[in-house]
Amino acid sequence: MDREAFTYDLPQELIAQTPLAARSASRLLVLDGMTGTLADRRFADLPELLAPGDLLVLNDTRVLPARLFGAKSSGGRVELLLERVIGPRRAWFQIRASHAPRPGGELRLAGDSVARVIGRSGDLFELELDRPVLEHLRAHGEVPLPPYIDRKPGPAEASRYQTVYAAVPGAVAAPTAGLHFDAPLLAALAARGIEHTFVTLHVGAGTFAPLRAAQIETATLHSEWAEVSHAACERIAATRARGGRVVAVGTTTVRALESAALGGGLRPFFGDTNLFIRPGFAFRVVDAMVTNFHLPQSSLLVLVAAFASLERTLAAYRHAVAQRYRFFSYGDAMLVSPAQPRDARAL
Repeated sequence: MDREAFTYDLPQELIAQTPLAARSASRLLVLDGMTGTLADRRFADLPELLAPGDLLVLNDTRVLPARLFGAKSSGGRVELLLERVIGPRRAWFQIRASHAPRPGGELRLAGDSVARVIGRSGDLFELELDRPVLEHLRAHGEVPLPPYIDRKPGPAEASRYQTVYAAVPGAVAAPTAGLHFDAPLLAALAARGIEHTFVTLHVGAGTFAPLRAAQIETATLHSEWAEVSHAACERIAATRARGGRVVAVGTTTVRALESAALGGGLRPFFGDTNLFIRPGFAFRVVDAMVTNFHLPQSSLLVLVAAFASLERTLAAYRHAVAQRYRFFSYGDAMLVSPAQPRDARAL
């Protein structure tokens, strides 16, 4: 399939630049993947759209203050965006500079800290800091708002660009479908008999990168670290046994769960995944998903199209544009069911 097929027209003013005052006040577009039927709802309606016995699977990654600023020894300014921590004082970073730093060079960071360039792999640079990476990020890092948010992060961003259940530090971008959940909504879901469990996938900066290959079949994705615990696998098996649905909150959760089932059955998973879910993928775990709206020609839009069909996904996006939904990280959400029934898929 051609990458251009995953395109839609989006007016710039529909890209949400700030979050709503209340997390669950966002809108929710419900897409039935089998019929293409659409319904305009509110996110606070989610408890009545799910059934007692369903299981929500949430990504509990926590966003790090992953953007740093500094200078090369020549005086040239640099901007660093963390990709992944690989040791107490070592990490991979994206670096924006007039000229890329060379291995062996040093970067001066805030707090009189120094980072030495160890090496380079593609767009990423391995740096060694003179103090623990996480300690330096906590002291001097900035919340890494996505590139389509055209403003500096405000004081509330440290908590608002974070899910209320974030627990495991490691992401450089929020699992944005989870941003709509607040304590009252989680309580309402529990009161209706809708359970939840957690997986972890540390979202990398590559999540914002457009697909480069012209053909979807030849495209590859960045790796991200994920964990699907034994306890989560047991909760999913119990849900299936009682006839409930497994509802993944976010494409990151979908990626983690389906990575854990690539061997044919769902098993605990711990490590890197570079799974690219595209049309034709056989979903084994996920019965429905909650997801935000995604960028044109992005791997995340391809994933949703693989789940609900490209035709119906793009029709839903056109409807959302016409109805003035808010798009991307701080925007509105969708509740999507699959184009194929569960019995056409295997756990």
